[in-house]
Amino acid sequence: MLSNIGIPGLILILIIALIIFGPKKLPEIGSAFGKTLSEFRRTATSIIDEEEEVLESSKKQQP
Repeated sequence: MLSNIGIPGLILILIIALIIFGPKKLPEIGSAFGKTLSEFRRTATSIIDEEEEVLESSKKQQP
């Protein structure tokens, strides 16, 4: 769905966000979004790693 936006669409979204939030608030919002995305990736990776460990341990227990 988001792959159809393109560069002009992203520029338009950035301009609208700049108008709504202002130039002082926009970097704070970007930083918060980046931290949230980073935490989400870290959590998703840890969940995947835990599931892989469970699968490996269950394979070792089965003859």
